[in-house]
Amino acid sequence: MTDLTKPVSAPAATPGMTPRSNPPAVPGRFALVGDSWVIARRSLKHIRRQPEMLTDATIQPIMFVLLFAYVFGGAISVPQGGSYKEFLLGGIFAQTVVFGCFGIAIGLTTDRSTGAIDRFRTLPIARSAVLTGRAMAAVLIGLLPIILMSLAGLVVGWRIHTGVLDALGGYALMVLFQFAMTWVGILMGSLLSTPQAVQGVAFTGIFPITFLASTFVPVDTLPGVLRTFAEWNPVTSLSGALRAQFGNPDVVAGSSDAWPLQHPVLYTVIWAVAIIAITAPLAVRAFNRVTSD
Repeated sequence: MTDLTKPVSAPAATPGMTPRSNPPAVPGRFALVGDSWVIARRSLKHIRRQPEMLTDATIQPIMFVLLFAYVFGGAISVPQGGSYKEFLLGGIFAQTVVFGCFGIAIGLTTDRSTGAIDRFRTLPIARSAVLTGRAMAAVLIGLLPIILMSLAGLVVGWRIHTGVLDALGGYALMVLFQFAMTWVGILMGSLLSTPQAVQGVAFTGIFPITFLASTFVPVDTLPGVLRTFAEWNPVTSLSGALRAQFGNPDVVAGSSDAWPLQHPVLYTVIWAVAIIAITAPLAVRAFNRVTSD
């Protein structure tokens, strides 16, 4: 009877033949996508368990819609006698998309301070999956405030007056710009060390930029240098592009010779592509530097 407890020796190699070694494990073609989805799903589960994390992305935009529509709407005139509520929604959409960078920046700095990033590095996943997963989650989470604002806008009187393709183009433009701002958030989360630092940058840097634009008032109401800045501000072009896609009132085309006001969709796409091309490599480099041994 064979003794099963005795180790079995490997067969002797045949003379003239070299021993055959096992090939190294090769990651699957879609390993990065799978690893990224694991990180993205983790972020989504955190939102489900801590819904207060969505306060800035849900309650704040609705508050802006109601506040400006019913409190300030009667004091602000819109070109050609259009509805201010319809003028307002394009700006609220644009502002919320820009503010989306803060959520991912705060989440990334939190993971760095709590040691979650160090734990990710011990897992058998692609190193870049941490950032791509965060970006995937940010885009998916960013769809929620867009949906809520659309519903709130319908309640206060906002309507889409263009065709289905134009409307879908407007929403696609929001997603594109949101993806660009996601990389801005990743860069901020890699350069700044705490969520408090991210909030400081929000209120001293990006927050004023969203107001020095046509988000809430037409740019021709601004004086001198502020008007020039607002005309070339990508937040203005995004607001104008969304109003054009949805058929809502905006600045009269002949009231300004500024190129962005004449071509808001193209100018917004150029800005989105430029932001991604510049900030994505910088964000990856900064993240690798702060998480390296």
